[in-house]
Amino acid sequence: MSETFEGYERKYCELSASLSKKCTSASLLDGEQKKQKISEVKAGIDEAESLIRKMDNEARSLPPNVKAVLLAKLREYKSDLNNLKSEVKRIASTNLNQAARDELLESGMADAAAVSADQRGRLLMSTERLNKSSDRVRDSRRTMLETEELGVSLLQDLHQQRQSLLHAHGTLHGVDDNIGKSKKIMTNISRRMGRNKWIIGSIVAVLIVAIVLILYFKLKK
Repeated sequence: MSETFEGYERKYCELSASLSKKCTSASLLDGEQKKQKISEVKAGIDEAESLIRKMDNEARSLPPNVKAVLLAKLREYKSDLNNLKSEVKRIASTNLNQAARDELLESGMADAAAVSADQRGRLLMSTERLNKSSDRVRDSRRTMLETEELGVSLLQDLHQQRQSLLHAHGTLHGVDDNIGKSKKIMTNISRRMGRNKWIIGSIVAVLIVAIVLILYFKLKK
């Protein structure tokens, strides 16, 4: 392993341990002392990031087999440093939230009367809006009931129309049956009339032949 990398790594580990202790101390402090300790930690984090960049450059200049091992170790250092940054942000946020709560408490005590009057005004406005909303809900419900009654009436009319259509369809079906039967009867009559015409024609032809034969024999004698 490179001696240069080992030197940066040793400095980083010492600095990381020191920053962790300072974070723990800062979480137990308040006010200006806490702010000062957080500032020291942030400065140390900047220095730690600089050491990591130097280690990264040094690792990338080494042979591939050594470089892979060192870059894996650097990823762990970067992860630890990111965790430390998150811890510092959490501690600083806690400090800011406490200051904001104190400021809001003082401001609230000073303006209690004005806030109370404003709250009463908003409460009256909210009550008025609530009453108007209730009226609109009642109107909507009444409209909904009227619409429902109209829908029921329409459904009943549609049902009656459907029954009428079904009855008319049944009647038409009966008429079709009667027409079919009448057609069959007329067809049978036509066939019978045709057969009768042939029969009558045959009888007339036989009579004519018989008369001709009778006249022939009489005239021959």
